[in-house]
Amino acid sequence: MVRVGVVGASGYAGGELVRLLLKHGKVDLTFATSRKNAGEYLFRVHPNLRGMTEMQFIDNDVSKITEMADLVLTAMPHGKSLGMISQLAASGLKVVDLSADFRLKNAADYETWYGFKHPDPELLAKFVYAIPELNRDEIAKTSLAASPGCMAITSILAMAPLFKQKEFPVDRNHVVVDAKIASSGAGGKPSLSTHFSERYGVIRPYKPVGHRHTGEIEQQLSWLGESKVTVSMSAHAINMVRGILSTCHVFYEGDIQNSTLWKIYRAQYGDEPFIRMIKDRKGPFRLPDPKVVIGSNFCDVGFELDERGHRIVAIGAIDNLLKGAAGNAVQVMNLMLGLDEKQGIYDAPLHPV
Repeated sequence: MVRVGVVGASGYAGGELVRLLLKHGKVDLTFATSRKNAGEYLFRVHPNLRGMTEMQFIDNDVSKITEMADLVLTAMPHGKSLGMISQLAASGLKVVDLSADFRLKNAADYETWYGFKHPDPELLAKFVYAIPELNRDEIAKTSLAASPGCMAITSILAMAPLFKQKEFPVDRNHVVVDAKIASSGAGGKPSLSTHFSERYGVIRPYKPVGHRHTGEIEQQLSWLGESKVTVSMSAHAINMVRGILSTCHVFYEGDIQNSTLWKIYRAQYGDEPFIRMIKDRKGPFRLPDPKVVIGSNFCDVGFELDERGHRIVAIGAIDNLLKGAAGNAVQVMNLMLGLDEKQGIYDAPLHPV
């Protein structure tokens, strides 16, 4: 079996990586690191893993990591993994990074969206921004992959067919994304805004403009559409533990039909194992809803056509800790290792939750 390890395994995404890799079946999880919890049992930090493993956290010692794994998944906070990943990449290890440190292809964009100058533009250029549904072949050939941000991947997958198609023009200068994210998206470190009495019951606009995931969405839609796209994004915190709903507004010219949109979306996603097209006429879940993807790597995608306003409302829903983080990263890992991309992550969502 291929030896894999998780660097930065004490957070929510890291814990989900460990859970998925323990049951994967085709890889051997050899270590999980945490500076703060080195020497402690994993189940003391991730109580859901009690009885599943007796593994203990180890420290972030690069020399040990390079000896113990063939591929590492890094889930450290943004800005914290840059130096370590440079060393891991130089050692020849395959890397799947879940942080934002290698997602943007233009180094100057880090000053715009993250407020720092990227220290390693040459390594940045070697990373593949990894959404299997959009660049599967490129992922399979790389040894360095950057897994997208959770709100970014939800919005990109919802809109990708509209910007890739050539049947009708869309307005590339006025794309609006309204994203709502559950509390686990803020990570496990508590703050006043994530404290239960302040978070419970809210629909809080916490980043109406300038959200950092905007840069990823613009980058990928511009790549798909072969011309620059400008996105206006607003993010809201909502009263859920897991889940994201992205409601995206794309404006078009001319006249189009629902049948045309169905054709475009089916051409893009008809054979995708983790995309479910949701546009039903019966039941309460007629369009994508994060409630019915929780615990899975699915992205539910749907749309509505507003002929009066010349607007397509493209909707995406995911579990932010799975398709938005650990699940997509394991899917990417599978492709990089030449495995079935569904291996270890093809599970039905939980319901009810």
